[in-house]
Amino acid sequence: MESQIKLGRIFGIQIGLHYSWIIIAVLISLSLSGYFSQMHPDWGGSTIWAVSIITAISFFIAILLHELAHAAIARRRGLPVNTITFFALGGVANIEEEPEDANTEFWMAIVGPLTSALIGIICLVAARFSGWAPGTDPVKPLLAMLVWLGYVNLGLAIFNLIPGFPMDGGRVLRSIVWWFTGDGAKATRVASVSGQIIAIGFIIIGLLQFFGGAGFGGLWLAFIGWFLLSAAKATYFQSELKEKLHGVKVRDLMVPECEVVDANTNLESFVDEHLLRSPSRCFIVLQGGEPAGLITPNEVKAVERKLWKFKTTSEVMKSFDGVVTVDPDLPAVEALELIGKNGVNQLPVVENGKLHGIISREQILNYLFMRDELNI
Repeated sequence: MESQIKLGRIFGIQIGLHYSWIIIAVLISLSLSGYFSQMHPDWGGSTIWAVSIITAISFFIAILLHELAHAAIARRRGLPVNTITFFALGGVANIEEEPEDANTEFWMAIVGPLTSALIGIICLVAARFSGWAPGTDPVKPLLAMLVWLGYVNLGLAIFNLIPGFPMDGGRVLRSIVWWFTGDGAKATRVASVSGQIIAIGFIIIGLLQFFGGAGFGGLWLAFIGWFLLSAAKATYFQSELKEKLHGVKVRDLMVPECEVVDANTNLESFVDEHLLRSPSRCFIVLQGGEPAGLITPNEVKAVERKLWKFKTTSEVMKSFDGVVTVDPDLPAVEALELIGKNGVNQLPVVENGKLHGIISREQILNYLFMRDELNI
């Protein structure tokens, strides 16, 4: 079961809705119904609910435009964007590559808050020209919706400019530090540390508010702080990982001699004679003396135990035709990213059509652990 609902494509970008966002959408609608009921007790129940739901949907569209703006700049700068996903705390354009310069990072980050601010201004100007006066409560449902969307989008723009990862403001900060120092890795660490400090502040303030009687609002602020702290720490870890793997190639860490198994070996024999007797978790399947594919415990587990006698390794292996391969000179950090992106533990190392070995997540992590142990 997928963790998100696919809503369709816009400009070739898959729009996905994580199930957690549905809960937030319901909470936003309930909150809006309470807000409009309090501000406009003369409205009927059906009017309140209609305005609340339409406002919530409009807010979703505003966030979508915010993320599409990020995606548009990224694509214009040559960075692929295939999906935009909405989850409990908003949306994220999944930009598959990091920007190569500070200028790209700056414009890619700042365009989101600028878009939200523009939406907010347009909503408030539209409300003003429709009869609403600042400082007064809008009477008509349409005006109430425009005013709410205006202020909320302006607030969203300001919130996103908080100078710390993972906020857009953190990326703006990173681009500025990067531009001044010329060091992208250092800029990432600065923005990550800034994000952690701000997130801890959110958690402390939220908990103080909660225990001070603010109720759910304080707890929600603490939760946002916890989420931001986790994301900022993850960014810092990724930066450290890239620095430690700098200059390390796949050929430096790969296992050049791979254990092999014949294509006609049944799974029961493969488990008893190979998997259980070897530290290796990945085997090359030879067909006619030539490498044909890979087999790991994952392929074995996908077959019922009672069928192991009747299934051969060639029937369940991952054929090399459908397996992502890497070049020996590929940076190890990029190989690790490919391993994660493809949901595997290892990748074949191939050069000029010839298999040279296997690079695994374990080999890369062992290298990192050894560096940590030796403090280098």
